[in-house]
Amino acid sequence: MADSMIASAAAAYAKQSQEINKLPTFDNAKEVSQDDFSDLLKQAVQEAVDIGYKSERMSLKAAAGQADVNEVVTAVAEAEVTLQAVTTVRDKVIQAYQEIIKMPI
Repeated sequence: MADSMIASAAAAYAKQSQEINKLPTFDNAKEVSQDDFSDLLKQAVQEAVDIGYKSERMSLKAAAGQADVNEVVTAVAEAEVTLQAVTTVRDKVIQAYQEIIKMPI
């Protein structure tokens, strides 16, 4: 049981590291145009939505007795982390907007 939990956690960490490696680096960010930024933003939001849907599907499968508990917990945790990241970005954007509005002309 412990070995399967460790293997499941290792697989989740490996998947996350692959996703992190796909993120644009600072060097690549210099070359991104405005259109590319909007596409990147749309893609990020769509991925966040997809992760939420995946979590919901896994929860429904678990309720029906068709999913492994480890997979459900991993999917829900991934959705929670994604939601926290989206919320943090939203808060920073609002904070930046408020600071811009307060600037004297």
